[in-house]
Amino acid sequence: MTNSTGQCLCGSIKYSISKPAIRSTVCHCLSCQKSSGSAFSINICIPAEAFNISGDTLKRYTSIGGSGKSLHRYFCHTCGAPIYSKPDALSGLIIVKAGTLDDTSEFSPVANIWCDSKMEWLKHEHQMLDFEKMPSS
Repeated sequence: MTNSTGQCLCGSIKYSISKPAIRSTVCHCLSCQKSSGSAFSINICIPAEAFNISGDTLKRYTSIGGSGKSLHRYFCHTCGAPIYSKPDALSGLIIVKAGTLDDTSEFSPVANIWCDSKMEWLKHEHQMLDFEKMPSS
C-alpha cells in the first residue's frame, strides 16, 4: 500500500500515504462503533511521517481510548467523514480509515481487535443474502 491516496466523501480533504502500513485491523471497540456509525471500523496503522493531508480544515474530537490515554479523531467538517485518528498510546503512528482510500484493491485487514465489544450478530456465523446492488424488493 505504498503511495496510496484517499479523500473524504465530499472530496474537500485529500491525503497520500508514502510508506507501507504497519498493520491493518477491524476494530470492534465501542468508540469505533460510535464514530463510524457501524458495527466496526476498518483501520490502517501507518507512521505519522508517511501521511500527507491537504485541502479544507479538519475538525477534531478528543476522547479517552481503551488505553486510558487521549485519542484524537479527525474528520471533514463539511461532510463529516472520519479520515484518521491519532492515539497518544501509539506515539508516532496514525490510524487511517480504510474506507477513505481511493483504491482498496490492495488493502486487506489482518486481524480483528476489541472483539469483546463485537456486535452479537457478528459473533455467530449467519447465512446472509448477498446482493451485487440494491435489491428491487
